[in-house]
Amino acid sequence: MRNRALHSLAMKKHLPLIAAALLVLQPGTASPAPQANLAALQADLERARFEPCGTAHRVTCIVDGDTFWYAGTKIRMADINTPETSRPSCAQEAALGARAKQRLGQLLNAGPFTLEVRGREIDRYGRALRVVTRGGQSLGARLEAEG
Repeated sequence: MRNRALHSLAMKKHLPLIAAALLVLQPGTASPAPQANLAALQADLERARFEPCGTAHRVTCIVDGDTFWYAGTKIRMADINTPETSRPSCAQEAALGARAKQRLGQLLNAGPFTLEVRGREIDRYGRALRVVTRGGQSLGARLEAEG
């Protein structure tokens, strides 16, 4: 009887892990999907309403296509580099930068997201380096794919 109770307790403890592993398996295969990772198993918990940054105190706003403020922390997306908007080198860079900034705002406002540390936590300018994901997929990679 004691063995059965221990086995039942062990199964209850590991059941969430087993269920999570089944969620990341592609149908018809025995190996995890390449994009599956621990972050994909976690719920996206961050959420805010983002507007373009102005001259006021920055708390939660979009600086440009790869940098934003969230809850008082300046965040630089670690997996993408978009055209500059503050000091563009030409009119085309300014236009592409404005488009990237607008699209980043749309993506961040579309729903909850996760901020992941992959590599360094802080860049040389003191910005938090983060990969922004939703459902385990990088928003930076999505911006890049969209052009």
